[in-house]
Amino acid sequence: MRTMSIRELRGSLSSIGEIIERDGDVVLTRHGRPLVRLVPLNPCRSAPSHADLRAGMPYMAVPSEDLVRADRERG
Repeated sequence: MRTMSIRELRGSLSSIGEIIERDGDVVLTRHGRPLVRLVPLNPCRSAPSHADLRAGMPYMAVPSEDLVRADRERG
């Protein structure tokens, strides 16, 4: 998180988007006191891999092949 005064913001207003992308949250101060926090709308996060998603899923009590078979037999 970066801290900037309003005076600094005025000087770098044309590049504020780049600053937020690079540093994330930016806290603007007035007379040394926090005034407002600027945060990116879409934080830069990488998508998890397929293996990570699968590892985080709980195992099913009934295998999916049994569920599909039962659904087809009812249908």
